[in-house]
Amino acid sequence: MSHSPQPKSTNLGALGEELVSRWLQERHWQILHRRWHCRWGELDLVVAQVDPQLPSRLLSLAFVEVKTRSSGNWDANGALAITDQKQRKLWKTAQLFLADHPLLADLPCRFDVALVCCRRMSSTREQAIAQPTPSIADNAALIADGYCFVLQDYIPSAFML
Repeated sequence: MSHSPQPKSTNLGALGEELVSRWLQERHWQILHRRWHCRWGELDLVVAQVDPQLPSRLLSLAFVEVKTRSSGNWDANGALAITDQKQRKLWKTAQLFLADHPLLADLPCRFDVALVCCRRMSSTREQAIAQPTPSIADNAALIADGYCFVLQDYIPSAFML
């Protein structure tokens, strides 16, 4: 049985994060940071809700954990990967982010989870038919590197600590 090599999972994860970033921007969220690192871990996306009347005013922050999975995965499209331990790690990471960005520390914060499904496109014909990339607002889909990424679910305030 021959399998074609898959790109590194970090590439698939980055493409899933790109899809979610675009989707959030179309909903008037501002991307503040992508893959923010500290000693506790990484925040996939740090986004701010912008006041529509005064775009320079930020209303709230969301720390978005993006889970990109292929079809037939074992963990409910990534939802089961958000364990209590993972939630505590994200909380500590977010605390360090806010300590590094004191001007944002007084904003209301929440933890969102985005579940992205990716599937390898079977042929160049299928890829050609899928082009151009559908509007994120309509379909929340992204075609890249021979894969189709679809936002399966976006869970605002997915957990609280």
